[in-house]
Amino acid sequence: MSVVTRFAPSPTGFLHIGGARTALFNWLFARHHGGKFCLRIEDTDRARSTEAAVAAIFDGIKWLGLDWDGEAVFQFARMDRHAEVARQLVAEGKAYYCYCTPEELEKIREQQRAEGKPMRYPGIWRDRDPADGPKDQKPVVRLKAPQDGETIIDDLVQGQVKVANAQLDDMVLLRGDGTPTYMLSVVVDDHDMGITHVIRGDDHLTNAFRQFQLYKACGWDVPVFAHIPLIHGPDGAKLSKRHGALGAEAYRDMGFLPEAMRNYLLRLGWSHGDDEIISTEQAIEWFGLEQVGRSPSRFDMTKLTNLNGHYLRLADDARLVELVVPLMEAKLARAADPAAKARLAAGMAGMKERAKTVIELADMGLFYLAARPLSFDEKAAKNLAEPEQASLLKEFAAQLDGADWTKSVLEEAARQFAEGRGQKLGKIAQPLRAALTGSSVSPPIFEVMEVLGRAETMGRIEDAGRVGPPL
Repeated sequence: MSVVTRFAPSPTGFLHIGGARTALFNWLFARHHGGKFCLRIEDTDRARSTEAAVAAIFDGIKWLGLDWDGEAVFQFARMDRHAEVARQLVAEGKAYYCYCTPEELEKIREQQRAEGKPMRYPGIWRDRDPADGPKDQKPVVRLKAPQDGETIIDDLVQGQVKVANAQLDDMVLLRGDGTPTYMLSVVVDDHDMGITHVIRGDDHLTNAFRQFQLYKACGWDVPVFAHIPLIHGPDGAKLSKRHGALGAEAYRDMGFLPEAMRNYLLRLGWSHGDDEIISTEQAIEWFGLEQVGRSPSRFDMTKLTNLNGHYLRLADDARLVELVVPLMEAKLARAADPAAKARLAAGMAGMKERAKTVIELADMGLFYLAARPLSFDEKAAKNLAEPEQASLLKEFAAQLDGADWTKSVLEEAARQFAEGRGQKLGKIAQPLRAALTGSSVSPPIFEVMEVLGRAETMGRIEDAGRVGPPL
C-alpha cells in the first residue's frame, strides 16, 4: 500500500504550534514511506475562514520546509461532491431526512438534561416516511448509524479504542440549507484523496468513531487512524498564548530557524532513544508512529532557544547574512553598503558561536554595518570619556603601523603594549571594544579588528578620541 497522508487545517487563524507538529508528523510519515503528503484547507466555515489565515498557513508550512505533493485542496469548492454522497446514502436507505425543528430539538435536550440523560437525537424521523414531513420546511439529512454493538478502532498511537454504538446518535450530514457538515466533508475528501493514514491530535478521537461509521455506510475502506496527544505548557496546563502558542511566523520573527523548529517539534511526543539533535534527513529515515508516546508533551521555550543556538552554529554564514541584514537595515533606517555587508560576512563565523537566535545575531553584529562615527552606549561612552583612554588608544594605534592584520598578531601586540605599562590585557581591550563597537560587549575584540580591517579600525579609534567627558 502506498502511504498518503494529509494536513487539513481550518483557515480561521495562524498555523499554531500544535498544527505545525501535526503537519510535520504527517510529512515525515509520508516521506519515510516514500508516499504522498497532501494539504487540504478546510474552509467550509465561511463566517470564520479568511484569506489572511489561508496565506498564514501556506507561509508557515513553507517556512517549516514541509513541501506538499500536488495542489492544495480547498474543501468548500467540493461541497457539491459532499452533498452528492449524502443523497446517495438516502437513496440506499443508509441516511434519512429529519424534519425536527430547532425548537423541537431544544425541547428534547431540556428533557434529557432534566432526566440526567446524555443529550442525543432520539431518531424521531429515522423510520418515518419523509412524505409526512411539512412541505414548508427543509429537512436535514442524518446518517442511520448502527444502534447496537460497538465501534472499534485500532489506533496506531492510542491502541484499540471502542465505544458502544448506543452512545452515538444519528449525526447530521447535510444541513437544512443543503450545506454539508464537517464530518461528511472530511470523510468524503479523505476517501477521494486516497488518504491511507489520518494522523491528527487526540482531540479528534471522538470524531473518529462517527467518521468510521460513515466510511462503513459508504462502503469505503477506513484509513488507519493515529491520534497524537496534545501539547501542554511547562506547567502541565493546556497550551495557550501565555506558554508560547503562537503562529509559526511568530517564531520565525523571533529569530528561530526552521530546521531547529522541526527538530524541536519532532521531539515533542516522539523519541529515538536518547537522541536530542536529529537532522531532517535522520528524522525521515527514523520516523515511525510506534515511537509516539501517549502522554501530552510540554512546550519549553528555553529548550527550543538552546536548540536553535545549535543550529545557528551549523548554519551557512552567507544564509545568516541574508537573514540578519534586513533586521539590521530596519534598525539603522538605511540600506547597508557592500563593504559593510562584506565585514558582516567575515565576522559571521565568530558571532554565530555566541548567539541563540537570529535576532541576537543581528543585534550582536550591528556595529559591523554602523556608519562612522559610531553611537556609544552608556558604558562604552563612560569608558572612552576617561582622560587616559584617548591617549592610550592613540598610542596603541601608532604601534600597529606596518603590523600584519591578523587577530593573533593584533592580540600579541596588545598584550605587549599592556605589559609594557604594567597592565593586564583588559586595560587596552576594553577601550578598544568601546571604540570599535560602541558597546561594552562584543565578539572577541581582536577578531573584530581583523574583520573591520586596518582602515576602518584606525578610523573608529580616531573617532573615539573625540568622545567628550560624561555630563
